[in-house]
Amino acid sequence: MTATTAVQAEMVAGAASHDLVDWHAIDWRRVHQTVRRLQARIVKAIQEGRWGKVHALQHLLTHSFSAKALAVRRVTENQGKRTAGVDRVTWQTPEQKATAVGTLRQRGYRPQPLRRVYVAKSNGKLRGLGIPTMRDRAMQALYLLALDPIAETLADPNSYGFRTHRAPADAIEQCFIALAKKASPQWILEGDIRACFDPAC
Repeated sequence: MTATTAVQAEMVAGAASHDLVDWHAIDWRRVHQTVRRLQARIVKAIQEGRWGKVHALQHLLTHSFSAKALAVRRVTENQGKRTAGVDRVTWQTPEQKATAVGTLRQRGYRPQPLRRVYVAKSNGKLRGLGIPTMRDRAMQALYLLALDPIAETLADPNSYGFRTHRAPADAIEQCFIALAKKASPQWILEGDIRACFDPAC
């Protein structure tokens, strides 16, 4: 890739993330289009087995303004948007969100420790939760944008847990298709690992 091509590619992916950002002026339609276009190119490269191109596109995506802005928007508009990590920082104002876009850099990045809180379970016991900082959540959301196309392209077509654009209704529909035939299995085995996410110690 020539220097000119690299600059053009960055312009397609969005303005450089260190530029001054007006949060209210962001064209979110264009942001989504840019991210989806890059993700589609990643999927195509995976299908063609061009892993060098996959990595180059992932780098382009995670360094683009569009992906960083979308990552910040996702962590500031979900249910945990007012829940701070160990640094007690939340991004509430448009100015804080705009500034946050520029902080999503890989170079020198080190995640902060999780803030530990405990919530009551239905059986009266406590479940420990680890809460990342806003910046760590945004970095996770940013890299998820680059990893999701790989997972969705290579994952088992009949897996439904924690999958983009999939819901329990989809799993129920697939079960019906598999079990509604005369030669279908007569038994269903349901399994659950007790205390799977409890501490090992």
